[in-house]
Amino acid sequence: MAAYETPVSDRMWVLTATGATPAPVLEGLLNHLADGDGWDTAIGTPVDEKMVTAATQPLSDAGWKHTLDGRWIRWRSPAGDAGVQFDAFTAQHPSQNLATWTVWAGLAPDRPAWTVTASPHIPSSLLADLSETLAHETGLRRPQTAAPERRTSLVTSLPATPRSRPPPLPALHTDHQHGKSGAT
Repeated sequence: MAAYETPVSDRMWVLTATGATPAPVLEGLLNHLADGDGWDTAIGTPVDEKMVTAATQPLSDAGWKHTLDGRWIRWRSPAGDAGVQFDAFTAQHPSQNLATWTVWAGLAPDRPAWTVTASPHIPSSLLADLSETLAHETGLRRPQTAAPERRTSLVTSLPATPRSRPPPLPALHTDHQHGKSGAT
């Protein structure tokens, strides 16, 4: 996906998704673009802290921790199977549409099941939507390769059996009017 200010202008931003990107993630991206709001990109200015915070707020709200590692700021899911990476070095080169943002899910950042990369001037609201999808694990869905696991429960104790009782005795009734007594 790419955005242009006019049909003949330079590219404002670019976003690339791998073929294994889950349908809910792609659907969310397309819905955001179709809504037409949130084109909050500022061409020619470096990405600032406010933009990074806005783009990743859903991750922070979901309890994802971030780390600083040289030129990268990385957010990783609590389970470690998804993350977002921001490259501060490429973000400072606004005239180039280099991959500044990388969103991934899979075994590890260097072994992802799928990725989405974006250039520096991707709208922060679009990234926030993507972060929201990822934070709520929609982005982590993968096709199942095997039949769902079936579980059986084992009985750990037998149900209580009723105590054996002698059969009830017949009730004795007396009929005083008729002078009879007997069992029924």
